[in-house]
Amino acid sequence: MTVTVRALRPSDAGEFARVRRAALPAMLATAGSVAFDLAHAHPDARFRPLVAEADGEIVGTAQVGLAYDSPEPGQGYVNAYVHPERRGLGAGALIVRAAEEYLAAEGAVAVYSWVLDTPRDLEFAARRGYRASRPAHFLRLDLAHGTLPPLAEPPAGVTLRTGADFAADPRPVFDLDAETVSDEPSDIATEFTDYEHWLDETWHHPLTDHELTSVAVLDGRPVAFSLARTDGGGRYSSGMTGTARAFRGRGLAKLAKNDSLHRARASGIREAFTGNDAGNGPMLAINQWFGYEICATEVRHVRPLT
Repeated sequence: MTVTVRALRPSDAGEFARVRRAALPAMLATAGSVAFDLAHAHPDARFRPLVAEADGEIVGTAQVGLAYDSPEPGQGYVNAYVHPERRGLGAGALIVRAAEEYLAAEGAVAVYSWVLDTPRDLEFAARRGYRASRPAHFLRLDLAHGTLPPLAEPPAGVTLRTGADFAADPRPVFDLDAETVSDEPSDIATEFTDYEHWLDETWHHPLTDHELTSVAVLDGRPVAFSLARTDGGGRYSSGMTGTARAFRGRGLAKLAKNDSLHRARASGIREAFTGNDAGNGPMLAINQWFGYEICATEVRHVRPLT
């Protein structure tokens, strides 16, 4: 069987999503979202997703690019996944090598990658010179059969609104997202400064669900939010949940997320997913309070290219 690697074509979007869902079910992916990501990537990201084909069948995928929104230049990434039923063909090695060569040519000095926390995957990364750093968990909540904490009354002065309420002017949601994401534990620092691209890449993304997104507002200002993503197939994912620094410790993120989850369940969503850096104890505790259970773990790895 011959395995080859090439750049993703728009016509591959459905197969790309199929492989990603099979390799990591906690990650939402649709043909529409894959095509959107390809068409709307920031030019500075040098985004070049790859596919591995075995006799014409797509068996592996990789998201490849530069962390353009990092204050430290030259940080590349490759997140590669092979369909569980097509492992052992050499697709993973070929697609990672092609990604590294591309990133080196684009000026990357280091490559970061998320690697599934299994002996096989960790050994694969180690053999290729990747060094393990921080772990992160995927968590799943059974909305169809599980229970949610009861809804609580917002504190005095706080109101809950939906993302759709900010359709005319999402800028306040961007400002809150930019502040919270900069405080997320990560090996690569992130700074949101490009509002127009955030609108294009995040707010208008086909997975973003404005109706199920919840925003806690105090004195007219969004102070906490839980961004909802849905795939149209009964699956929900928390894109980002956070609170502005000056308002932390009041339970506002929990309030917003609980509101979003209740409304998601009422709309027919059957299961919810989220992700947590293993070192983000407060958010992990919140998710366990909701009833989320860890369903997969990945470990961040890095390999210098120079």
